[in-house]
Amino acid sequence: MRAPARGVHGTQAAPDPPWLDDSAGRVVRPYTACGGRTRSTVALDLLSLVTATGVRPRVPLGAEHTLALRLCAGTAAVTVAELAGQLRLPAVVVKVLLSDLMEYGAVMVQAPRFPGGGSFAADDQSLLRAVLDGLRRRL
Repeated sequence: MRAPARGVHGTQAAPDPPWLDDSAGRVVRPYTACGGRTRSTVALDLLSLVTATGVRPRVPLGAEHTLALRLCAGTAAVTVAELAGQLRLPAVVVKVLLSDLMEYGAVMVQAPRFPGGGSFAADDQSLLRAVLDGLRRRL
C-alpha cells in the first residue's frame, strides 16, 4: 500500500479521482474508497436518512467522500441505500464514507421513520406482503 501523498507543507494532498474505464467501469476495488475499512464507526441502517449540514470539512476529502456529500446536499434527505445505488458502491463502503462525513460534521443522519411511529420488525408479515404485492404488480 502506498503512503499518502504529502503536499508542500507536509499536509496530506487531495487524493486522485477514482479510476474509471468507459466499458468496464470502476477499475479500483471499492474498499479502497474507505481505506480498506469494513466497518463504520456509527451504526447506520440502509433506510437511515442522510442530510448535509453545510459544514465544510477541514480535511481534504477523497473523490467518493466528495461525491457522497454532493449527493446529500442536492436533496432534502437521502437514504443510505439510495446513496449506495447512486455511488455504485456496496452499502458497507457507503456506511464507512458516511461515518467519516459525520465525524467531520458534514452530514447528519436520522434513524428511519416508519408509518405509525413503530419500528420495522423482520417478522412484520403485513408490510412484507405489501412489498411483495407491489413488486408483483410492477413485474
